[in-house]
Amino acid sequence: MRGTIEVEVSVMRLSGTEDLPLPAYATEGAAGVDLHAAVTEAITIFPGERHLIPTGITIALPEGCEAQVRPRSGLALRHGVTLLNTPGTVDADYRGEIKVILINLGAEPFTVRRGDRIAQLVVHSYTRVKWREVPNLEDEATERGGGGFGHTG
Repeated sequence: MRGTIEVEVSVMRLSGTEDLPLPAYATEGAAGVDLHAAVTEAITIFPGERHLIPTGITIALPEGCEAQVRPRSGLALRHGVTLLNTPGTVDADYRGEIKVILINLGAEPFTVRRGDRIAQLVVHSYTRVKWREVPNLEDEATERGGGGFGHTG
């Protein structure tokens, strides 16, 4: 796809998840790959409840990259189901299973079944910050200055 940057990411299926698809892009223009539920039996999440859902995969991101676990808009719209910590961050040095914290903000129970698409994963490069402490900031250097939260209306 024109304008996209490809990065190779190693992925490993955990034992017992060979029947599940690897993360994949649903369309040519998609930014995120779908993550699938690796539950051994259906899990019902009642309104107001949250549940940690395994995906059955581990990944090895290259240094300088992170992966963001994000909600699926269809689950949010149709069922009120989203991610509790969104976006969740997978650091480049993390090698554990990727798991998703789903919360049901809807009015009806929601059942997660094996193989369901439960979230999406977007890989990004990032910039590390080197902090330089100063006695004051140059407020006059910006139009907004130190106006504070909600200052621009």
